[in-house]
Amino acid sequence: MKQNPIPGKAALKIVVGSIMAAYGLTLAVYAGFGGATLAIFWQGMANMTRLTICGASFAVAVVMLVFVFFYDRRQIHIGTVIYQLFYSGFVEIFSWMHVYSESRIFNFIIMCAGIVVFSFGTGLYDSANLGCGSYEALTFALAEKNDWPVKYVRMVLDMLMVVLGVLCGGCFGACTIVTIIMAGPIIQWTVQKF
Repeated sequence: MKQNPIPGKAALKIVVGSIMAAYGLTLAVYAGFGGATLAIFWQGMANMTRLTICGASFAVAVVMLVFVFFYDRRQIHIGTVIYQLFYSGFVEIFSWMHVYSESRIFNFIIMCAGIVVFSFGTGLYDSANLGCGSYEALTFALAEKNDWPVKYVRMVLDMLMVVLGVLCGGCFGACTIVTIIMAGPIIQWTVQKF
């Protein structure tokens, strides 16, 4: 991953992308159709340990970043820190803001829109080339080091997180399936366009 020569513009991409990703994730997850892929793994880890979901997500992020540090440390930069601060903070804020209808169909549409917003935001902050979140760093490290398409690496990682999460007691649902299908291609498209 080459470093972006315009730090101000890159920092703005990271901040806006992180906030969009946080908003999209909360829209999708709170619509009532199960968890997004990585969230299922966090739930499973929390079930198997004495950690909270927040603690499990932090522990998983640390393990992923340690792997990426040794496998392809170019993926880790100041953007990794900026992302984590904004994303985590705004997930907490947005989780209290959403209102859903009684219609399951309308809520399903909201969930799909949330996955699109999450994926676009993820691709936007990744396109800044100043580092990225732990899961995206793992995705791009594997894709770039092995010359594999990002969308397929993300889809395989999503499926792996779901399987491990479900085996550990996480909640599977329609949100999980739609995230596996949609997130990788949208992230790859956004990174290429921006």
